Amino acid sequence: MAEKAVDTDSFQGLETTQVETCTNLNLKERNISWAKLPRVDSLNLEAGRLSFTPTHSSKVDWKVTLALAFQSIGVVYGDIGTSPLYVYASTFADGIRNKDDILGVLSLIIYTIALVPLLKYVFIVLWANDNGDGGTFALYSLLCRYARVSLIPNDQPEDRELSNYRLDTPSNQLRRAQKIKEKLENSKTAQLMLFLVTILGTSMVIGDGVLTPCISGLFLLIGSLDAVVGVSIAILILLFSVQRFGTDKVGYSFAPIIILWFSFISGIGLYNLFKYNVGVLRAFNPKYIVDYFKRNGKQGWISLGGVVLCITGTEAMFADLGHFNVQSIQISFSGIVFPALLAAYSGQAAYLTKFPNSVLNTFYDSIPDPLYWPTFVVAVASAIIASQAMISGGFAIVSQSLSLGCFPRVKIVHTSAKYEGQVYIPEVNYMFMIACVIVTFAFKTTEKIGHAYGIAVVAVMVITTCVVTLIMLIIWKRSIWWIALFFVVFVSIEGIYLSSVLYKFTQGGWLPLAFSAFLMTVMGIWHYVHKQRYMFELRNKVSCEFVRELASNPNINRLPGIGLLYSELVQGIPPIFPHFVANVPSIHSVIVFVSIKSIPISKVAMEERFLFRMVEPREYRMFRCIVRYGYKDKIEDTKEFEHQLVEHLKEYIRHEHFILEGGATEQKAEPVNLQNSTILVKDGGARGSGSSVVQIEESLQQPNPPCVSSGSIQSIKVAKSTNSSIRTITGPIEGAEEEMQFVQKAMDEGVVYLLGEAEVVAEPKSSLFKKIVVNYAYNFLRKNFRQGEKMMAIPRGKLLKVGMTYEI
Repeated sequence: MAEKAVDTDSFQGLETTQVETCTNLNLKERNISWAKLPRVDSLNLEAGRLSFTPTHSSKVDWKVTLALAFQSIGVVYGDIGTSPLYVYASTFADGIRNKDDILGVLSLIIYTIALVPLLKYVFIVLWANDNGDGGTFALYSLLCRYARVSLIPNDQPEDRELSNYRLDTPSNQLRRAQKIKEKLENSKTAQLMLFLVTILGTSMVIGDGVLTPCISGLFLLIGSLDAVVGVSIAILILLFSVQRFGTDKVGYSFAPIIILWFSFISGIGLYNLFKYNVGVLRAFNPKYIVDYFKRNGKQGWISLGGVVLCITGTEAMFADLGHFNVQSIQISFSGIVFPALLAAYSGQAAYLTKFPNSVLNTFYDSIPDPLYWPTFVVAVASAIIASQAMISGGFAIVSQSLSLGCFPRVKIVHTSAKYEGQVYIPEVNYMFMIACVIVTFAFKTTEKIGHAYGIAVVAVMVITTCVVTLIMLIIWKRSIWWIALFFVVFVSIEGIYLSSVLYKFTQGGWLPLAFSAFLMTVMGIWHYVHKQRYMFELRNKVSCEFVRELASNPNINRLPGIGLLYSELVQGIPPIFPHFVANVPSIHSVIVFVSIKSIPISKVAMEERFLFRMVEPREYRMFRCIVRYGYKDKIEDTKEFEHQLVEHLKEYIRHEHFILEGGATEQKAEPVNLQNSTILVKDGGARGSGSSVVQIEESLQQPNPPCVSSGSIQSIKVAKSTNSSIRTITGPIEGAEEEMQFVQKAMDEGVVYLLGEAEVVAEPKSSLFKKIVVNYAYNFLRKNFRQGEKMMAIPRGKLLKVGMTYEI
């Protein structure tokens, strides 16, 4: 094979180095963290393989965009679309005192919808997506990539080489962004506050998923109070009972039903507008808002708690963005939803000017008699769809929280092979059902539930505004004046609404805060102990001397097969391993230390998922493997996982032998000399692979060298340009075939999963509060939720557990 050496020609500071090749490969500029490699135990061989897989942000054909816009109507807008059922009733809970108040409230509704959903979300917030995915955790993961603000120190330089980990780092001219980034990275308090704000927003969205079915179900029904409550509870139980079937089976019917609903409410609205009082269109003049507050004072401010319900479900546009794209949401909301809502609210206002006493049942009273029952049927279907959307959104958020170590282990069932984001969580589903039944039975009326609903809605919006502002400061290259304008305008609007809904704290407003406090406590306890457990493993990881002694110990038997020892530690061998050897003095012929790692991106391509490194001595056949998942990735079943792991392990062995036999032998560990770094391009004779492999050779020097080979190779797989020749490694390298056959034979003999059953307790000298949190609260959650082997669906016949106590 031919070799070409290309000198690296540009470097940026101590943090990153830009490596460029001038060969026919025409590589794009890559940022490689050379300075960090000597300081961490990194896995480098396959770290930089790039597939350049398309993301949501890729250009999409307009036909596809229009199709997505059609589908989004059924998934995203059920909640905001059914708001006309209860907005006027919630705003005028004590009746209409002055007919001019109708114009004032209509003006408030018009400008609230225009400013918050349309301007803020559709044209600004949607662009703050994480590779096409939205939601509170997507914003948090985006910040974690641009600034090291994660509370768990498992960041690795290789993670930045993932194709979906694309960063457009702020230029050096933006000193403001760099200073804020440094302050965030150096302040544990700021990182903790950011985390707490994230889980608060998540808790509020989950609370929204509980309250939406309650308020929609009660408003659909008319009759005696007890009958309405009873039927509503029956509908809720039925709704949650069918969740296990997934939304994909009925997904095709969602969009036509919601479009029919928008046709009904806009048509009825226009009918009432022209029949009763077209003069209500004067409400487009914001002067009526000022007059309304002058006339009503404090009561006008209190009534904002009802007005804000006109934008319920707005957050769904951002949270469900991963199923669609930005353009499709913009088209569907601007072209269909926004005009339909304006027509519906204007028509109801016109009707109320003639029949003000019908305010508590405005929607149904304003329907023309021939359309009453058809509208009622469509309203029931639309409300169920709205509830379904928020429930499914709650499942997705819990799934994201789980992948980031912020929620106890629960079973996640992917209900659709077509839409990866559609999941079902049995434990959470039944918790939702019980909570909805209790709320409906306890509150009975929509007025009190509306107060609680308003707090959940506005609180999430305020959090989104704050986090997006932070993204504007750190990531987006925008003027400070535009950022200040965005923050001041929307925090002022949402702050006023929040103060209004909080005023009715004792009248039901306490519910979402209590619910969020409970969820935050659970998530906070789980994440805190999760972090402390990780730090314990990091402090007590296995030394190189222990492995060398183990290799020379004649009392250790080697068993046929592959042993997969699981741990969350990504920076060494976990302390459970010596404990395992002490209790079972036998290990398998091939040992792989597997670490399941969550990356702050939505998806990790399969070819980039596995990172391997060999543990010295080489003949002992021990490997470390980091398996990286995004927060929307599905964990494969055991057979598929074993197959993928072994195939990638054999590919690793192939590359390792290629380097050793190709002349890139082990070198003594020396400080990295960037000016002498070279890129070795190996030419192969294969045809048709469509890719190139570039080997970047580097030396690592670490204060406490890990039990790995001293030479480290970073392999970068680069998409082939149309003019470049195909270069890849062909055929098994001499010497690699035997190793690969040995691994395959070991797999054929069986794979055993070795799990550490760690009992986490607080240190004896810990405070009483810490002992309560760790010894009782955390262990209660751990024992009553799913164990690790159930999460990974490991067959009991392949499982071997070893117990150990962690004192944190």
